[in-house]
Parts: sequence; structure tokens; C-alpha cells
Amino acid sequence: MRILVVEDDTTLAAQLRAALEGAGFAVDVEHDGAAAAFAGTTERYDAAVLDLGLPVRDGLSVLREWREAGHQWPVLILTARNRWSDKLAGFQAGADDYLTKPFILDEVVLRLRAMLRRLAGCANPVLQAGPLEYDVTAARFRLHGQPLTLTAQEHKILAYLMHHPNRVLTRTEISEHVYARDLDPDSNTLDVLIGRIRRKLGQPQLLVTERGQGFRLHSAPTTDDRP
Repeated sequence: MRILVVEDDTTLAAQLRAALEGAGFAVDVEHDGAAAAFAGTTERYDAAVLDLGLPVRDGLSVLREWREAGHQWPVLILTARNRWSDKLAGFQAGADDYLTKPFILDEVVLRLRAMLRRLAGCANPVLQAGPLEYDVTAARFRLHGQPLTLTAQEHKILAYLMHHPNRVLTRTEISEHVYARDLDPDSNTLDVLIGRIRRKLGQPQLLVTERGQGFRLHSAPTTDDRP
């Protein structure tokens, strides 16, 4: 899942990037409101972490522009402003959650995961596709009740698929949501990673290739290929 972090404090921005990347997210960072507004309207993100007190343009105007452009991905506001009027203004501008500074980095990760889970239409913290389970809070996969070992990139791809079950996802869409802006893997790399995931799942009907379109993760495969 790809996250945009907008924070003018470069030290805090670096800490947020490290925490989110350590949790399996792909992260882009902007440090001023103008750059954030442009990134949010030209790139594809799954969520954003947005400071309000930004140079060039304030965070509320950036958030309003994103919403007016039709971008519905969840936004978590991080700010030192803790008055009720500030929180109200943030939610009225289109924020999904609000966290005041100082905060614990792990809480940012947990709140983002909760927002993404709700966006996927699942109140349960465990997403399921047949025998495959993904604990969103712990960021762990289990297959037939047993831990599933994946590389970092395999984990990111499968987590994105788990948040969008039964949908055909194109190679471009997966790449744009799994990799940060400065990474541009070719389609062959993605095919190789999908192939590795499919072999680890051991169930061809669970993750299928839709010829000429992309990939689909079935939430309820019709057969059980358990070894």
C-alpha cells in the first residue's frame, strides 16, 4: 500500500518514512503544501499522513483540493493544533482521522491500517480469502492456519491484493500502489513476484492471471488444493 507523508519537519518526516516502510508500506514524502497538492492530484495513493502547519500552502487547503479533485483515499492529520475548532476544521475539510503531536509512531501505523481496512469494507482486523488470512494489525499472513513466509515485496503485493479481493488489478495499478515514486519495476519483475506468491500459496485458483488484464485474488475459491 502506497502512502503519501506530508511533513515539513524533515527529521519527523524521516522517522515517519522509516516507521511506515518498516511496517510494509511504500512511502513518498513531501515537505510543503504546494508539492503535496501536486503529488496528491497526480500520483495514486492508498492513504496520506498530512501535517496542517506547512510552508507555501497550509494542510487544510491541500486536503480540500484533494477532495474537490475526487480523491477519496483516507487522510490522517498529524498536527500540534489540539483545539476542538482545529479538529472540526480538519474533519470538515475531509480528514478521516486526527492525531495530535507528540505521538507514538506505532499509533500512526495502527491508525493507517485501520483506515485502510475500513476502506476495504472490512470491520474485522483479519482479512480472509479462502484459506488465506491477513492480520492487518500485526501485518502477518497465515495459510491454513500456519504462518506464511514472504519476502518484503511479496508481502506488499499480496497485502494490496487482499485489500481488493475479487477485483482484476492491472500490473500498472499494482505497481503504482506497491512501489514508491522513485522505484519503477518492469512488468516482468512483477510477474516473477506474482509467480512466487502463487507457488507459496499452493493454490492456483486462489490467485489467477486474467489474460491481457491483470491479476485477481479470489476471496472464496471453489476448490481446496491443500497439499
